[in-house]
Amino acid sequence: MAALLWLGASPTAAVGQYSGIPPWLRPHVGEADGQISKVVLERARGLYLQKVLEGAAKNPCYFAMDATRPSIAKSGRVARRFYIICEHDLSFRAVSSGYGNGRNLPGLANFANGRRCAKNFSNAEGSKLTAGGAYVTAETRTSFKGYYRVSGKRVPLIRPFVQFEGWDDTANARERAIGGHSAVMLRSMCRRKDPKDPHADAKGYVAYGRFLNYASGRSNGCTSWTPEASALIVDMIKSQPTTLYIYPESSDIDAIAKAVKAGRPPSKAGLYWNASCLREIGAPKFWPKETLEPIIARYRKAHPAPPPRPLPICR
Repeated sequence: MAALLWLGASPTAAVGQYSGIPPWLRPHVGEADGQISKVVLERARGLYLQKVLEGAAKNPCYFAMDATRPSIAKSGRVARRFYIICEHDLSFRAVSSGYGNGRNLPGLANFANGRRCAKNFSNAEGSKLTAGGAYVTAETRTSFKGYYRVSGKRVPLIRPFVQFEGWDDTANARERAIGGHSAVMLRSMCRRKDPKDPHADAKGYVAYGRFLNYASGRSNGCTSWTPEASALIVDMIKSQPTTLYIYPESSDIDAIAKAVKAGRPPSKAGLYWNASCLREIGAPKFWPKETLEPIIARYRKAHPAPPPRPLPICR
């Protein structure tokens, strides 16, 4: 967080005054669904302004995410915890986003997250967990996932992926293949012979599957959006990189955990965590890669992945 302190973007400062937040943005600051918490906005804005000065951000908009918020709002609707902020035209938009689901490695470690609230965070490769901190958007790649059927017609699922670059706790974002993409996938996959199809493999087969939208669910560590939000975001950053700040960082998680252990309300200590989720998870935990990657490596050695098998033939 040292790179952001020049704007006073610390948890303690965020609980106080607006710290330079423009008047038009202030109605969007709060704890309700669709609003952004002070500390998240101040850090996201500080990161963006810094990277603009450095020339690393050339977009008039920037992004933020609050991974302490629940997946489902009190109304029962999908909650909004990813923010698109464009100060040039005074626009603010909140959309849903997934966080990392984590894993349960029996006998070694359980760092899995529930569907509503995230308890575990990590920057370890193979953890499938979200790592909070600072990112900038890099290149966008598209990949063909297969065909699915809608009203009797086959539709290709071609999913864009926005690569993120980070530093400090998020420095291995590219190594972990951490980025943003639409929360859609194909399940129950099979293959059909169609050698003339442009997406056919070397043996002339094309993949088919059942379309699944998991916008209200979890990811494998990436930031996932609805198809509509994904299309908007990808179009925004395809030629103009920008910043993304994801809350919480490891220092925030450790501070909250200490406050909970001491029986002290985080807000009294100048700290922030979504109150509803904190009641549900008890206390969050950050698993540093130095600790978790050896555990994951031990599990992989004891449970080697089976050799790849071709998809079954579609019936």
